[in-house]
Amino acid sequence: MSENKNKYPILTKINSPADLKALPESVMPELCFEIRRFLVENVRVTGGHLASNLGVVELTVAMHRVFSSPSDRFIFDVGHQSYVHKLLTGRREEFSTLRTPGGMSGFTKRSESEHDPFGAGHSSTSLSAALGFSMADRIGGRENFTVAVLGDGAFTGGMVHEALNNCERDLRMIVVLNENEMSISRNIGGFAKHMANLRASSPYHQAKARTQRFLRSLGGVGKPIYSAIRQTKQFVKNSLYSSNYFEEMGLFYLGPCDGNDYESVRDHLIAAKEKGESSIIHIKTKKGKGYKPAEAEPNKYHGILPKGSVESVNFSCKAGEYLCALAESDRSICAVTAAMAESTGLSPFREKYPERFFDVGIAEEHALTFSAALSAGGMHPFFAVYSSFLQRGYDNIIHDIALQGLGVTLLIDRAALAAGDGPTHHGIYDVHLLGSVENFTLYAPLTFASLREAIERCARLDSPSAIRYPNGTESAAFIETFGEDAALSPHTTSEQDAECVLVTYGKVSAEALAARDMLREEGISLRVVLLEQLMPYSEVAAALEPVICGAHRIIYLEEAVRAASVGMMLTDVFRRDYKQTVGAIPTDVLSIRDGFVSGERGRSYYESAGISRYDVIRTVKGE
Repeated sequence: MSENKNKYPILTKINSPADLKALPESVMPELCFEIRRFLVENVRVTGGHLASNLGVVELTVAMHRVFSSPSDRFIFDVGHQSYVHKLLTGRREEFSTLRTPGGMSGFTKRSESEHDPFGAGHSSTSLSAALGFSMADRIGGRENFTVAVLGDGAFTGGMVHEALNNCERDLRMIVVLNENEMSISRNIGGFAKHMANLRASSPYHQAKARTQRFLRSLGGVGKPIYSAIRQTKQFVKNSLYSSNYFEEMGLFYLGPCDGNDYESVRDHLIAAKEKGESSIIHIKTKKGKGYKPAEAEPNKYHGILPKGSVESVNFSCKAGEYLCALAESDRSICAVTAAMAESTGLSPFREKYPERFFDVGIAEEHALTFSAALSAGGMHPFFAVYSSFLQRGYDNIIHDIALQGLGVTLLIDRAALAAGDGPTHHGIYDVHLLGSVENFTLYAPLTFASLREAIERCARLDSPSAIRYPNGTESAAFIETFGEDAALSPHTTSEQDAECVLVTYGKVSAEALAARDMLREEGISLRVVLLEQLMPYSEVAAALEPVICGAHRIIYLEEAVRAASVGMMLTDVFRRDYKQTVGAIPTDVLSIRDGFVSGERGRSYYESAGISRYDVIRTVKGE
């Protein structure tokens, strides 16, 4: 503790926003320096979002100096850039637990602090939330402010524009548009910057108010003069800023300003606060600010692994590689992403086949309907998307793809519990969602060979299909146990005489194999059956029935929610269509009953979810 006080003499004095407000303005530059050093030192150990947080240091400090959390609410879009906010609201000592089960979340989380009024994890939700809070305050007669911070990338998501369409001028809502990567406005010169600073100054607003009062006092003569002045001002602003989109949607516009200049950001926040109505402050920040490696490669340092972790070839990279190989001979194959080309392995496809690569921005709903129409137009689109982000387009899956039986393939990435990101990113609902929809073929490969086979099979289908796979590489233990057979039929371990059979799929299969080995040491035999095709359930049941027929007990182990899980659906098929054989065998389904698995300190996510090797052992023993 004393070492930290020496290293961070100002930061260690701050345990609440009140402590920050008590500090003199003169120490703010040094405080920002200490915050950056703290973030680099800690996030490089725990892993997490580094570059984006380094970019918003001055902004977050200024927000807490100008406003009063928690009575004034701060909403961070996605929430991954809230580390500085957490530091300034009493969570400094929790940083060693960042992104661990039961530890501090990498996003804003209502249950974690009163200073997190709205939880997040996905993009483009902040403005809708801010609007809701502001409306509630107006109805309740409260005069507190709601400040939403969102990056320019969030504006590629439709929800932001839907919320803007509902903005009203008389709300105490301030939107901070943080332009840090995409260019959504042209560069401006010194005169425009001067005008932006002038608009942010208190004398400007005082003079504007006096002018309005004077012209109104003139009665009928003053009104046309005031109208002419407003039109002239609007013309000048259009020339300077290219667009008045925000003011047309009911927001008073301030900026652009340097978001890494503390005094400039502070002055713009004060101006918006004094205005007292719906406002937008346009700032420009530098991702990775203050840490040269992150400044040079902000994408590389957007999210970093914990210290000691080794990056390896993963399913995402291989999916992109196999898709490129297929696209060489099949010109109908195209790739779609929702602003996740690098993370989903589609960068090589983008480079090799730019005319068949589509990045639609953070707009999963649009991506799905767009893919449906590509298919109807004779193409075969592969939409690569995280499992948790796929949830955002469920209606489009049903209405636009499945109902019309179109040949769209979903590459469902990160299909497993998300050890670092937690509940907002758990990929445990896709089986449940697709299991309720007709016409889908679903694969769950666990080796690169079976992933390639699944992609090739889907490319030949003219009906909806999906392939789900976890984050990470193939397991040597899986290959040693089941081999590299790419047939995608049920694979089984050698315990043919075992009375109990455990059926599983996906990453949690490692827990099944570990349980088998532990039970073997106690003289108990357990046979493990691995599925790599999950749907249609009638086909899977027909292939699985001869493999498990004769068992005295069946256990399904799944890293997925229980409702409409593979175990529940297959059990239903077996009891309906195989009454005399498998349908009569006693069955247990070990799956996630509570999908919002937050984790507990000292326990793995599998243990917290009730699907660990120990849960398997207890179930086998009947405990």
